[in-house]
Amino acid sequence: MKVLVCGASGFIGTAVAARLAAAGHHVLRGVRHVERAGDVAIDYGADLQPCAWLDRLRGVDAVVNAVGIIRENGAASFEALHSGAPAALFAACAEAGVRRVVQVSALGAGQGDTAYFASKRAADEVLMSLPLEWIILRPALVFGREGGSAAMFCRLASMPLTIAPALGAARFQPLHVDDLADAVVAALDPETPAQRVFDIAGSTAVGYEGMLAAYRSGMGFAPAPVLRVPAALMALAARAGRSLPAALLTPDNWRMLRAGSALAQGDTAGAAATRELLGRAPRAVTDFIPSAERGVFRLRALAAWRASLLRWTLAIVWLATALVSALIYPRAGSLALLAGVGIQGVPAVVALYGAAALDAALGIACIMRPRRALWLAQGALILGYSVAIAACLPEYLWHPFGPLLKNLPILAILVILYAEEKTWTT
Repeated sequence: MKVLVCGASGFIGTAVAARLAAAGHHVLRGVRHVERAGDVAIDYGADLQPCAWLDRLRGVDAVVNAVGIIRENGAASFEALHSGAPAALFAACAEAGVRRVVQVSALGAGQGDTAYFASKRAADEVLMSLPLEWIILRPALVFGREGGSAAMFCRLASMPLTIAPALGAARFQPLHVDDLADAVVAALDPETPAQRVFDIAGSTAVGYEGMLAAYRSGMGFAPAPVLRVPAALMALAARAGRSLPAALLTPDNWRMLRAGSALAQGDTAGAAATRELLGRAPRAVTDFIPSAERGVFRLRALAAWRASLLRWTLAIVWLATALVSALIYPRAGSLALLAGVGIQGVPAVVALYGAAALDAALGIACIMRPRRALWLAQGALILGYSVAIAACLPEYLWHPFGPLLKNLPILAILVILYAEEKTWTT
């Protein structure tokens, strides 16, 4: 069949388009920005009327809607992307004679009371009202190497201390993206009865801590101690996240997290619908990370938080040093140290407070303007300090507290930050 996959450049859409192509279908990639020949330009923020879709549906046998967002951001609203544009697309499918439509919805959309679930449910209900061969797939949490939520959970799982919110009896039954893609291929099969809603999930249901433990084990980490965060503190963080554009934790997402993402029947029986579509059992959560990809998942997870930890540590060191030098350590003691390297009088006072100001500026820059040039400048400054002190105050080389030797791990941190070329974020 000729299949239009809307959201084909997204996490789920990419997997679906690849599976359909492998199954022999002619795939039209519905994408916001055209990247290759044969792509179909779509804009769910603007294509809110059926007439906007009719030309794109000429000769199309089936449509898969895999467009979705986890939180609203600017013009990307739930109402437009989850409800308005899909409703227009489905109506156009009925008018254009498209044979079958598969809607990738979300587990919980049938009864969930958040804006996310309500918008998914609105599109589902529009599709169910139309004279089409429709199938609605409502997957649980979807896991895959390129998935945003999977990356977040792997990042949390990779930390030496597992931070787990107090979720009570909430259960999760994550589904691997490859199983979801296979389910879409099966749903497009003319022999699969239409006008059905499938709640689909993986083969095992686990608690939040069990899910992170499975990911941690899959990445090759030893078990980690667990720090449980009270629900009230999580709710406070969620309210704060509402005003942060990049935050994944919002009040609605916190409510969905507390509700869990598992089928009512639980473990084996709960995956019956998924097995019906796939003709086999879906993957268990312990099988999501194959041994061949363990290193990739592990390095990505560590890289997601390691650099931030290192540069925030540097920022604290510089800022604390500035504070101690300027306001806490006795000025006479500081001036005596400067005299030991040949700086006395007014130049010593200028050097003392100038160095404190420079330390403060470097600390702020670690937070606000992290750049490779900054790591080079800090390394050069530390080396300069170390050489001057070693030459003029050699007793600090064998001081029991090792003040000069402790510059070595700081220099190692700077080497790591300089080597990891990336776009820095706070």
